[in-house]
Amino acid sequence: MDIKILVATHKKYQMPVESMYLPLHVGREGKEDLGYQGDHTGDNISIKNSNYCELTGLYWAWKNLKCDYIGLCHYRRYFTNENLFQKILKRNEKFDLILKKSEIEELVKEYDVILPKKRNYYIETVWTHYKNAHHIKDLEEAKQIIEEKYPQYIDSFDKVMNGTQLHIYNMFIMQKEEFDRYCEWLFDILFELEKRVDISNYDNYQKRIYGFISERLFNVWLSYQKLNEKETLVINMEKVKWSTKIMEFIIRKFRS
Repeated sequence: MDIKILVATHKKYQMPVESMYLPLHVGREGKEDLGYQGDHTGDNISIKNSNYCELTGLYWAWKNLKCDYIGLCHYRRYFTNENLFQKILKRNEKFDLILKKSEIEELVKEYDVILPKKRNYYIETVWTHYKNAHHIKDLEEAKQIIEEKYPQYIDSFDKVMNGTQLHIYNMFIMQKEEFDRYCEWLFDILFELEKRVDISNYDNYQKRIYGFISERLFNVWLSYQKLNEKETLVINMEKVKWSTKIMEFIIRKFRS
């Protein structure tokens, strides 16, 4: 089974040893060669990385990569099957915890797509979270585009936005054919959105608009497709600064 798991990265970092993991330098155009495959070859949008984040890698894979199954993780985040106790025991050997090819081969026999466990926002919806953290007019415009181009997805859009849970990180593993269909839908919407919104006054964080919106749209697509999903834990190779995240959340709530 030919499986390729993209490892989106923008810097040199320890990488998994299994050959199915493909380190991909996203935003490679004009940058120093890290020795990894770049997303700037063939049909690509590498130059848009500051706005599209890891999506420049997805676009490259859609247009240039052939395989049976494809997935995306990040240089510091991977899927894992291990439980919390095993994580603690192997805290200094985290790369031993990431999903192996043999495990993925077994999972895809039963499931259509492998996803990270959903994040629960608890006290706010997906819509209000975006409103508090970003510019809601952009998400409103994305909804308008879906109403025009893919009206059959509106019920799924509303269901996701009114809910409190979300698959994040744009991480997944699925058949390449299914992935291609998703990319055709996603980039059609995002390229149209790019024509309609003005981000010239956004700071560098908010200029990552298409990466942020794609996380929400991926969930809309999943809701509509009704695939047989397998939720899997994600292991972070670095310590999460929860105090910083909590403080940022509180600040956003007071500003909203």
